[in-house]
Amino acid sequence: MLTQSPRTLHMKVLLAHCVCKTDSAAGRVLRELGEQLVQNDIEILTATTTFDAVALIRSEPLIQALLLDWELEEDKEHRAAMRVLAALRNRNRNLPVFLFTDRENAAHIPLTVLRQANDFIWLFEDTADFIAGRIVAAVRAYRRQMLPPMFGALARFSQVHEYSWHTPGHTGGTAFMKSPSGRAFFDFFGENIFRSDLSISVGELGSLLDHSGPIGKGEAYAARVFGADRTYYVTNGSSTSNRVILMASVTRNQAALCDRNCHKSIEHAITMSGAIPTYLLPSRNHYGLIGPIPPHRLTPEAVQRAMRDNPLNSSSGDAHPIHAIVTNSTYDGLCYNVKRVEKLLGQSVDRLHFDEAWYGYARFNPMYHDRFAMHDIPDGEKSSGPTVFATQSTHKLLAAFSQASMIHVRDGRNPIDHARFNEAFMMHASTSPNYAIIASNDVSASMMEGAGGRALTEESIREAVAFRCLIARINAELAEQGQWFVNVWQPDTVSDEKGEAMPFHKADEKKLASDPSYWVLRPNAAWHGFGDIEDDYCMLDPIKVSVTTPGVAQDGHLEEWGIPAALLTAYLDQQGIVVEKTTDFTILFLFSIGITKGKWGTLVDALLKFKQAYDANTPFSRVLPRLTEAHPQSYSRLGLKDLAQSMFQAMKELRTTETLLKAFSLLPV
Repeated sequence: MLTQSPRTLHMKVLLAHCVCKTDSAAGRVLRELGEQLVQNDIEILTATTTFDAVALIRSEPLIQALLLDWELEEDKEHRAAMRVLAALRNRNRNLPVFLFTDRENAAHIPLTVLRQANDFIWLFEDTADFIAGRIVAAVRAYRRQMLPPMFGALARFSQVHEYSWHTPGHTGGTAFMKSPSGRAFFDFFGENIFRSDLSISVGELGSLLDHSGPIGKGEAYAARVFGADRTYYVTNGSSTSNRVILMASVTRNQAALCDRNCHKSIEHAITMSGAIPTYLLPSRNHYGLIGPIPPHRLTPEAVQRAMRDNPLNSSSGDAHPIHAIVTNSTYDGLCYNVKRVEKLLGQSVDRLHFDEAWYGYARFNPMYHDRFAMHDIPDGEKSSGPTVFATQSTHKLLAAFSQASMIHVRDGRNPIDHARFNEAFMMHASTSPNYAIIASNDVSASMMEGAGGRALTEESIREAVAFRCLIARINAELAEQGQWFVNVWQPDTVSDEKGEAMPFHKADEKKLASDPSYWVLRPNAAWHGFGDIEDDYCMLDPIKVSVTTPGVAQDGHLEEWGIPAALLTAYLDQQGIVVEKTTDFTILFLFSIGITKGKWGTLVDALLKFKQAYDANTPFSRVLPRLTEAHPQSYSRLGLKDLAQSMFQAMKELRTTETLLKAFSLLPV
């Protein structure tokens, strides 16, 4: 049974006790304790069963203490209480836990449990007022350490009601209150966003440009969480982060190795710095998905050959590359074995830069072990390896405001000292940064620290795996009936415990969600299309799900019929489902830490309805009414299947997929 008392000031405790609703002596004392806590502005959530307690732990992040009956559900073996405690510690290792017990039973509590609890409650030996005081003190101590440095300082400062005579000119939002549109703007966002919109004049918060005060402490905190020697908060995206790194590392006529399909910001940085790029060519498969740069193109011999063949190089340039940039993971979720890349490229460059804009979560789940830039490395080995940089868009697949980004640095050979690096940083940073963006970086690091990051990423992976298996199962069942359905770009089969192949959707979902070996691209496996790739060199990220539409065979040729993915994307958009990326026959869906079962359940339902509409050749005016209204002459007489076939035939005649493959295989000169 779940109950909830009236909302108070966002201080919550969970009371898990089987007698809290009874009229027994213990029940009366518990109610008196609850009254004392409510008087201290603490909201009480109660649960009388293990199931309810675990459900609240998973759904209520504002719980700030657990009051747990050691004999929950009258279980003398204490299994119920231990399950609740384990569920909590899997998500939060710092939240205070009080165990209800007596002195006799306390002597027999296992050491493993004692290490996870913080205090005991002797229900009949202390007064309710005294017990409540201890709980309140623990909650307040937890709240003080819960907030990361910069956000904590910002939250405290926003509550200081003082007149400001500095920028920004809206002065805590009061300027917006002087006009109708301004007041509407103020009401839409709420007061706190304006009270926390400050400037460098507020010395208590430090400076982003010189990394001082709480901002500097926040960056140092994030560096520890993300495994870096130094971290820099950036408020205008990883495009700027990439430019900062390149302009700190290379200058005019120095050579840089660049991933052929790198982000545009890398090209901008090359142009601005005057460096000379030599491009490293990645692979590309039958769907047009960008794969990894093959290891044979990263060897010292291959790098030197590429530089000799580069028409941009001249006798006036530096023949030795200074810096290398690799996109990890690729946009479609292919992750390098970073230790292998470091070993290969580290023979040619002293500075290695991974653009991990879409990959900031990798450190926090063992699924990605050694496949991200800031992987663990013994201190004694740092100086012998290359200096490594990572840019991460905190806002993309973690939880932060748009434009929030971080630069992580691990010093190795030929490091760039902070003073020099900061000159490049200041070149691209504003003297009036948005403090809410900075704070969101801080909070994102806090969310991912410790057990929280593991729990968030595990949930994301589990949901992605469940979706993948469901789509694969529906596809297989319909194929047996001679029907079509969308599929997912992933292994067709996996090996069971005996080493025998079994369909992907029949595999144990728990193993799929925890064992990276299922996601490694094996040499010459037909599904991935990257040929004789080195084993364990590359892995598919399970949370980046490419749904495929019919029309292209694994050898790359177009089949007799097909459904362009753009048509399905348009249909999904009509249903209020916005996708990340669409190619000729793939649609990318990101299972970020904000995903829910309801969200992807709606997606599955929409995919099934699209199939029904296609099979029935439903009039286009009913399937995509907005598009039909905008272009009646083109679409009013067509059915969905008619248009799909017309588009597919045009793509077949124009050879769009093949042409794109050739275009992306050419090196810019």
